[in-house]
Amino acid sequence: MSRKYKFREKIGAYFISFATVYWIDVFTREEYFGNIIESLDYSRKHKAMEIYGYCIMPSHIHLIFRSGDADPSGLIRDFKGFTSKKMLRTIEEHPQESRKEWMLWMFERAGKKNSNIKFRQFWQQNNNPIEIWSLKVFEQKLNYIHQNPVEAGFVTNPVDWKYSSARNYGDNDQTILLIDIN
Repeated sequence: MSRKYKFREKIGAYFISFATVYWIDVFTREEYFGNIIESLDYSRKHKAMEIYGYCIMPSHIHLIFRSGDADPSGLIRDFKGFTSKKMLRTIEEHPQESRKEWMLWMFERAGKKNSNIKFRQFWQQNNNPIEIWSLKVFEQKLNYIHQNPVEAGFVTNPVDWKYSSARNYGDNDQTILLIDIN
């Protein structure tokens, strides 16, 4: 029996986190954050992803979501696959990326260790989905997501982190991604 975390309830909401290989701080440029925001927005509009909370940190992403098509595993697989290719291409083509050679070498190194990867691996494979089965669990995970940039020392108030749904819940008019608040 597999000990891996799984999406058991296909229509349920989930909290997941996924990180870059070796926890590399990739998301340090506006363009890189923008790739993820655009992909989340596309997934909302065209892939039936319902987003209830998110936070993009330099090396990882936290997300509370639900698959409107009852395929959370497939939705995240496709999201990670698309963003992996897009991020690798963006890093490769970025003229001012001072860490380009090192990052690409690290991604290639990770890819060589994984038989499922042809060349470079961007994301770690695990997601560790946790089902949101109550309002209490939802609030706990949402608070965790929003406090992440505070705990990391990037901001003192969660709404000050541009790449977080804390702004959506705080009625901040400078949100960068619409979410599904009921």
